[in-house]
Amino acid sequence: MPLTASADNAAAIDAIQLLREGGCGGLVPAARPLRHDPALDSAAALWADGTKLAAAAHAAGYATGNLSGVHVRGTDSSLVKQLRDMSCRTIADRDWLDVGVHHRGMDNWVILAARSVPSSLDASLALRALALVNDIRARGTRCGTRSFGPASPMTLSATLNAVALGHAADMAQHGYFEHQDLSGRSPAARVRAVGYAEKLVGENIAYGPETADEVIKGWLSSPGHCENMMDPRFTDMGIAYSAGQSARRGLYWVQLLVAPAT
Repeated sequence: MPLTASADNAAAIDAIQLLREGGCGGLVPAARPLRHDPALDSAAALWADGTKLAAAAHAAGYATGNLSGVHVRGTDSSLVKQLRDMSCRTIADRDWLDVGVHHRGMDNWVILAARSVPSSLDASLALRALALVNDIRARGTRCGTRSFGPASPMTLSATLNAVALGHAADMAQHGYFEHQDLSGRSPAARVRAVGYAEKLVGENIAYGPETADEVIKGWLSSPGHCENMMDPRFTDMGIAYSAGQSARRGLYWVQLLVAPAT
């Protein structure tokens, strides 16, 4: 939930939330409210005193990711109009997650931000996941009501790792949990977009597990996810995770399973 703003900066934050909710008067899609972050209030005060924006965020303890600053001068009653006229499209950008304001006299220094997203393409994690999957493929297993015999081992793909990371980071930053991304692309479309010629693509996603062992175990206990990992047509694999940045702060996992075009 957004934190309550102080009386000094409440007018600017209310104006920003109103502009986002209304999509700048219908000019752009509506955006969800921003989370008020006191660290960004401190950063805005440093910025107002002359510190560069990124340095101010770092000094205030904000995990610097994307930042944008807006300085507006005027009465509280004129803030909506001034912000709309000056930089409404920036304010309504749906990539922003957090906001902070420093108010002094008739001046408001506003910082819009999205924290950097902790992500992993850790080689040891990916190799551990691959080993777990190949072990169960070598032995065969039961996925719900279906039995699967042994299947050939899969190979880890650096390209698929990167595609998996891209989707995990996007879900983490924007707080959704779907195979289709916010641009409407399917897993196959994301694989194809990096020049990877595919014949068949499967994707497993998970939210919450903290280790490779935990996430693979969870997928094996779910018939559909288990069937993906046991499908003998799949020969290449990619896996990555990213940490959530909004209300859901756990790890978002993505595993890609691909049969390359021959």
